[in-house]
Amino acid sequence: MSAPEESQGPVIRDRRRIDPVTGQVKEPSQSASGGQQARGTGQARPGKHSASKPGGARTGAADSAGAEAPEQGGPSNGDGRPGGKEDDLTVKLAERTADLQRVQAEYANYRKRVDRDRAAVREFALAGVLSELLPVLDDIGRAREHEVLTGGFKAVADRLESATAKLGLTTFGEPGETFDPNIHEALMHSYSPEVTEPTCVQVLQPGYKVGERILRPARVAVAEPSDPSGSRTTSDDESSEDRDQGDEAGEAEAADADAQAPAPDDGD
Repeated sequence: MSAPEESQGPVIRDRRRIDPVTGQVKEPSQSASGGQQARGTGQARPGKHSASKPGGARTGAADSAGAEAPEQGGPSNGDGRPGGKEDDLTVKLAERTADLQRVQAEYANYRKRVDRDRAAVREFALAGVLSELLPVLDDIGRAREHEVLTGGFKAVADRLESATAKLGLTTFGEPGETFDPNIHEALMHSYSPEVTEPTCVQVLQPGYKVGERILRPARVAVAEPSDPSGSRTTSDDESSEDRDQGDEAGEAEAADADAQAPAPDDGD
């Protein structure tokens, strides 16, 4: 019997263009010879799914190619960030800061305006209530002048005046004050040599105010030093009246004397 023929395995030719080890592109001649040298007789041919297995030739070649591939990116400013984006962030930060400052200023102005309006409304409402109480306070003042403010009525009057004072109601108008048409109302007028300017010589009705708001002006009698011509005063008026009265008295006496004189005799 003849010896059995030695079986020869399949011949595998490596036709890959990229070397899986170095990642370089191979020449056609090198790829053909390299494939024959890499796989000898009896070496099994890799399956068609071997390249997709982890650690396979194709995976290794891709990893090496990716490792050697240069990183792509835009221009850097030295700290890893593009220079254009840094400028944009700076501009946006400045805009947001300006917006925040403007909103904060508007809110501060709004708070001031609200506080001012709230105070004005409170003062207006308080003035309206206290204005209705002024006639009552006038009656209390007249009763005190006539000394009839006694007993329980006096206690109620004191409590009312104390409450209105706590609410900010104040009185003004005293004899001897300089006349001010903004806070005084002149009901009587006269001339006096004892004053050098228009002066309140008598307070007929006191004035009231809340804060700077005048609820009622003080009603007074005003005296001036002289008349508009600058020559007459109250004393001059009195002396002229005395002279007129003296002249009238002299004329009356002369008329009486003439009446009492005897009539002349026609016979004589």
